[in-house]
Order: sequence, then structure tokens, then C-alpha cells
Amino acid sequence: MRKVTSIATALLLSVCTSAMLSSSALAAEKCEIDKRQSRAVGESAAKKVQKSFEAYTEGNLDQAISILLEANAKNDFDKAYVDRMLGNFYAEKGQMGTAIKYLKTAVDADILGGTDHAATMRLYADLLLQEKKFKEAIPYYYKWMDFTCKADAQMYRRIGIAYTELKDWNKVLQVADKGLSLAETPDKGLYQMKLTAYFNQKKYKDAVKVLEVMVPLFQDDKRLWVQLAQFYLMTEDYDKSLATYDLAYKNGFLETDGNITRLAQLLAQKGSPYKAATIFEKHMKSGLIAENEKSLSTLAGFYHNAKELKEAANYYGKAAAISGKGDLFLKQGRILALDQKFNDAIPVLKKALDAGIDNPGEAQFELALAYLSLKKYKSAYNRAVLAANDKKTERSARSYISYIKEKARIHNVTL
Repeated sequence: MRKVTSIATALLLSVCTSAMLSSSALAAEKCEIDKRQSRAVGESAAKKVQKSFEAYTEGNLDQAISILLEANAKNDFDKAYVDRMLGNFYAEKGQMGTAIKYLKTAVDADILGGTDHAATMRLYADLLLQEKKFKEAIPYYYKWMDFTCKADAQMYRRIGIAYTELKDWNKVLQVADKGLSLAETPDKGLYQMKLTAYFNQKKYKDAVKVLEVMVPLFQDDKRLWVQLAQFYLMTEDYDKSLATYDLAYKNGFLETDGNITRLAQLLAQKGSPYKAATIFEKHMKSGLIAENEKSLSTLAGFYHNAKELKEAANYYGKAAAISGKGDLFLKQGRILALDQKFNDAIPVLKKALDAGIDNPGEAQFELALAYLSLKKYKSAYNRAVLAANDKKTERSARSYISYIKEKARIHNVTL
């Protein structure tokens, strides 16, 4: 909330408010602000008011306050007028608690001229909101609208801020809708209030509807595109989520590693793993996505799904080199074997065993197959026997042992 910086600002606000109100007041009957005539302060108070204002215009704020505190207000109107000035001065000084005290007295007296009373009430409500006195601020915004006969979108936005802080989400929705109905141009703040309310109520489909309105209205807001894509994910509308992420990406709106990763994951899930890999790789090389075990494994997985075996093996190998994890060496070795690069696969699979894996039989069985493909039957047989000792690979290994024996016999190899 922007702080009030000068009484001159407040007085100007009064004049501007009066001008705006005169054009929008109800035609059916004269508005309360127009019924309330301005009047002058009494002679005794007027001298102090004049001296105080002169001190203020000369930059002597403390002196201006001291003079007003000595003012001898003879009646309720004079007191309210002086209290209003003191409230403005203390607000400029940054003493909001004191400012609120004096403004409350001036507002509750309900005796100032129409324009002055409206401006004082507005300032009082704004300071209450600024000082997090949300429950107290709300009724004064409504009083301001009643007094001025002006239903104002900005007032509803301020009321919405208060209800948001109070977490009264139903009220937030009511106020935001009212404000939007009055706004001459689309008000992003009011739409955002609705989005926040629906999110906190876990009404994600309603939140999507709000964002579907917001994105076309505020097309340059990168954050809204991302939010819409994320809410599509939350409502399990994966096609729309991907389409939104993709369009946001093409427009340069995805600026974080998390958003690039989500786009890539959706592309892979929806049958475009190669595109996922190239996008992810591009931003890893640029430095947006950190090159670590997790990102390298993710990229390897994309290339694996795309059947780009060379790249998949390369990135699994890099991930394994960083982490030293046996399961990553195992994945690299399997892909090398699948790509018929058996001589490259064998040392990698041995690294998997050295690093340790939950089921050593998996690496042993892969080694058996690699040696078999290279016609190294004795090594193949030894690895198959070791694989048969692991419950996970026992059945597959045993089925190959007899086959390896037969191959060895045919080629006169002693096992």
C-alpha cells in the first residue's frame, strides 16, 4: 500500500475525488457528499491552522504538528478539522498509529464538509489496510462508497485485499466479481484475487477458467502462461498443459529449469521424447539446467525413450561418473549392449558390479549375453552361472546355461 506522503497530496485527492464523484453520483437524488456543505473553522482555530500550514509548506513538519496541537478547537467541527490535518501530518511523518487515532476521531465526528469527509474516510481506510487492520478497514471502504454514491472498482480491490489477508475466500470472490463488473478496463489484480481464492479452496477447475480469461487479456505476462499450464496439470488435462507450455516456450516465456523440465517431461509422455531430449539438452548446455546426476539421468532417459542409444548411453555414463552409482552404470551397459557395442558394454557392466547394485545377477546376466554375442562361451557360461545365483535372474540365466553349453560344444570350447 503506497504511503501518504503529504497533506497537499491528500488535499489534492479531495479535489480530484470531488470532481470524479460529481459525474457519477446517482441522478435520482442528491448524494450525501453533495449535501454536506463546506464551512470554515472558527477564528481561534483558523489562526493555528494557517500558521501550521505555513510551517508545513516551508518544510517544518514537526513545527506544523506542534502548532496544531496547541489549537484551541471551540466546537466539534473545528476539532474534526484539526484532527484531520494532524492525521495527515502524522501519516507523512510515518507515525501511522498516531495518524490513525486522529483520523478516526475526524471520521467518526461525521461533520466535515463533503469532500473533506470523503477524503479523510478514504485515507483512514487506506492506513488501516496498510497497518494490517483488515477487519477495521473494510467497513470504511463501504462507508466511503455509500457517502460518495460511487461504486468504485479500486475500492473493491482494497476490500478484496483485506478479505484475502483474512482468508475469507467466499468474500474475496464476491468482491472481486463486483469490482470486475465496475472496472472500465480489465483489472489484473482483481482477477488474481479470484485465482488465489479458488486455489486456496482447491477449486482448480474454476481457477483454470479464470486463467483462461486472464491469459488472452494479459498476453505478455509470462507468469500467467506458466500458471495456466500448471493448473492444467493439476486438473490432469495433459494435452492442454503441453500445448500451453509449448506455446509459452515458443514465445520465450519459460525461464526456469523447472518449467523447461516440465515441458520436456510432457513431450516425452505424449510421444515426443526426441524433442524433449533436444530441448532439455539445449538448456542444460546453456547453463539454465544444472548439469548434475539428476539432469544427466533425465536427459539419458529422454534419449533412451527416443531410441537414440548412443546419446542415452553417453549421458547415463556421465551421470554414473558423477555419482558412482551402480544402477546408472548398469543402465549404460545395457544400452551399449542393446546397441551391439559389446566390447564397450563389458567394462561398464563390471563397473556396475564394483559400485554395487541391489541385484548383481542383472549385471551378470547382461555380461553373459554380451560374452555370448562375442562368442566367448567360457566367460558367458561363468557369468550365467553367477546370474543364476540371484533370484531375480535365476530363471532367465538357467534357460541360457544349456544354450551356452551347446554352443561351446559345437565350437569345441571347454567350459
